[in-house]
Amino acid sequence: MSDSAPALTDEFAAQRSHLIAVAYRLTGSVSDAEDAVQEAWLRLAALPRQRRDEIRDLRAWLTTVVGRIGLDRLRSAAVRRERYVGQWLPEPIVTPLGSTSGEDPLEAAVRDEGVRMAAMVVLDTLSAEQRVAFVLHDAFDVPFAEIAGILGCSPAAARQHASRGRRALADAEPPPRAPLPEQQALLERLVAAMATADVQAIAEVLHPDVVLIGDSDGRARTTRQVMVGADKLVRFFHGLARMYSPEALAKATPVLVNGDLGLYIPASPGYGPYRALDTHVQSLAIRDGRIVAAYDHANPEKLTHVAV
Repeated sequence: MSDSAPALTDEFAAQRSHLIAVAYRLTGSVSDAEDAVQEAWLRLAALPRQRRDEIRDLRAWLTTVVGRIGLDRLRSAAVRRERYVGQWLPEPIVTPLGSTSGEDPLEAAVRDEGVRMAAMVVLDTLSAEQRVAFVLHDAFDVPFAEIAGILGCSPAAARQHASRGRRALADAEPPPRAPLPEQQALLERLVAAMATADVQAIAEVLHPDVVLIGDSDGRARTTRQVMVGADKLVRFFHGLARMYSPEALAKATPVLVNGDLGLYIPASPGYGPYRALDTHVQSLAIRDGRIVAAYDHANPEKLTHVAV
């Protein structure tokens, strides 16, 4: 490795997108991912020259460091979730529709189908050890010997953790990413149906087994319980159309949420019969040509990085 500070900075910068992708897949948090990558840089920069010279594969070394930090963050998050009000969703990665700059590490991360919200929600059901082993091995080809060092277990145990994570993902069957035109057509139909409070039109875009998960930690208005079934969601979406002003709902902007089409809905004041609307980010998953899952992100702490 280079001894000069500028060269070391450049070598690290070349790995940044990869490290953000690793850290976000591990933690489900944009802020934790960015903090983990920054901590990895500080640890690298603090190494004596002789120790840096011993690093033969910088990407592998940094991936291992981020893996250890990610494991610590997952364990801390598990404690926070015990006090969380309502449901917990991963922090959404919101990017502009049609953006192809490729300069933002988060934009690069969401191109992978494994980062779609439906898959990230399943990752949140795994133990910290299962998630680290599964993500590092299956998504980033980290050998089980390296994963064992991160987890403090044997390679055989690391392999077992990954196998359990893989099985959980297969059993949950998160829907694959639908083509963008199909997503756009369904989203337009849903928005149009809500604008006119058309119950039948809302029902037509929903899968019979549709699920809605809201996340607010009690700080914004959304459902606190997982809602299952088209009948319940028809009432939910119809209620939104009547609860908030047409002007507020009209401000919704199409965006990409973890690479899938969604909506950014800015906060709006209430008036007359209409309630004030908190900022929301909504994303969808599609199966058999209908919406099979909807994710309503409303916790302001998880939306601080969103800029539309």
